[in-house]
Amino acid sequence: MEKILVSRCLLGHRVRYDGGASGPFDRLQQWLDEGRVVALCPEVAGGLPTPRAAAEIPGGQGAQVLDGDAAVITTDGEDLSAQFLSGAHQALDLVREHGIRIAVLKANSPSCGNLLTYDGTFSGVKVRGEGVTAALLKRNGVLVFSELELAEAALALKAQGAE
Repeated sequence: MEKILVSRCLLGHRVRYDGGASGPFDRLQQWLDEGRVVALCPEVAGGLPTPRAAAEIPGGQGAQVLDGDAAVITTDGEDLSAQFLSGAHQALDLVREHGIRIAVLKANSPSCGNLLTYDGTFSGVKVRGEGVTAALLKRNGVLVFSELELAEAALALKAQGAE
């Protein structure tokens, strides 16, 4: 059975930076019930507490963090790049271990955002870009969707003959 990597916050786990959750969602619950879900919060896996200071990437490009050309910075100016990179690599390890080809990750997150992220000014402005984990997974051939694209994720799963 095809496994799917899913951000823990989307399953209702209170692991967001503010101590909240972003789910659950019916489709994700269905996949969870089917035994398809491999759940991970890259930020918590990387060693960050809940709650924690908000963090953003100046310029909003997780790929630049992967390449060492940008950092993940908190509102207090603390560099959390090492923790974000650790969590991203743990996600990649899970993908490889379970043969995962599809991920559903939290939209706009500096770890998980797949289309948009915040621009690093902590002003609520979003830019086209990816979080650190989303960028690493995409570089390794994983199709990354957000909770706003569950229908598209289901279609991708079906196209792979897995649903």
